[in-house]
Amino acid sequence: MKRIPSWITYTVLRLLVFAVPLVVLLLVGVVWWLAVIAAALIGLCLSYIFLSRPRNAVSSDLYAVRHRDKPARTEDDDAEDAAVDGARDRGDQNA
Repeated sequence: MKRIPSWITYTVLRLLVFAVPLVVLLLVGVVWWLAVIAAALIGLCLSYIFLSRPRNAVSSDLYAVRHRDKPARTEDDDAEDAAVDGARDRGDQNA
């Protein structure tokens, strides 16, 4: 079973922390625009307090991607290198 990426987990949790207070406030009868502002503030506070572990996981993943020792090679990179090398071997001037 594949591990769910940390950024997806963090995004879903942040959306839930916003959506649940919004729904509760709307069901109570608060004006929609005031409910959105209040839910955003509540979600911000709750995510700052309770979602530090997923936030740290996302930042660690981003740091690891940005600071790789070697860039990740793909099949496309290998195909482009082979095409350039082939053109150079044929003596093409535009390669």
